[in-house]
Amino acid sequence: MFDTSNDVSYLIFDVEAVGDGDLISKVKYSSEELSGEDALRKFRDELIEKTGKDVLPPTFVLPISVAVAKVSANFRLIDLTVLDEPEFRPAVIAKGFWAGWRHYGRPTLVTFNGRGYDVPVLEYAAFRYGLSLPDWFNLSAPAYEQARNRYNRKAHFDMMDLFANFGATRITGGLNLLANLIGKPGKSGIDGSQVQDMYTAGKAKEINDYCRCDVLDTYFVFLRAQVLMGKLSLDEEQEIVAETKLWLEERQESQPAFAHYLRQWGDWSPPTPHI
Repeated sequence: MFDTSNDVSYLIFDVEAVGDGDLISKVKYSSEELSGEDALRKFRDELIEKTGKDVLPPTFVLPISVAVAKVSANFRLIDLTVLDEPEFRPAVIAKGFWAGWRHYGRPTLVTFNGRGYDVPVLEYAAFRYGLSLPDWFNLSAPAYEQARNRYNRKAHFDMMDLFANFGATRITGGLNLLANLIGKPGKSGIDGSQVQDMYTAGKAKEINDYCRCDVLDTYFVFLRAQVLMGKLSLDEEQEIVAETKLWLEERQESQPAFAHYLRQWGDWSPPTPHI
């Protein structure tokens, strides 16, 4: 059924991060001598007033949850894990992510808006912690072969770029919308705006369960994207979806996030009359 080999061709991942209050205090409010907690609160309030949301820029955050799905060349799920569980230490998470990418032979990274958020968070973490990533920052290579080139889909397939035509249009509703279009749960009780307060309340495990579910949504959207691009037939995609549901069911007793995801599960139905 599932490809259990080590042929990992894709790493589908999601990052959740929290603000580094001490850094915010030093950089944004250096003359005010604010505590890290107060600086973080002030910055969040300013962002809400300005934008209506308190989403912190990637430059001021630390990764505290990274969930990764390993996917084979034939688009089957091999494994889904979160890094550095149960400690969830930012430095260990960052090192583990880049080491894993290298270990599996630099598979294609797959994200939704990862170019705008998830990857920069991990790049800044690599800089902060002194990691060397010459095969990611391969700036001496021809432009298109550089891993960070926006149009290099072999290195990083950001599905926001696919659906937004590289910024030509907006995807109102985002990943949540796309997941719902194909019968998958999407956001179910938690969204990214709650992560900071959940982390402060000591709910790191719940954040990582949420991150797992986001990766599952991303995986199923990735599968439908393969249909869109002609890499899978619709029947093949539906076969993989059914296999994945069984995979989740077999693990739901030991992994509460999978049980939660399955409770929200919806099967996709073709339009009537059939096209």
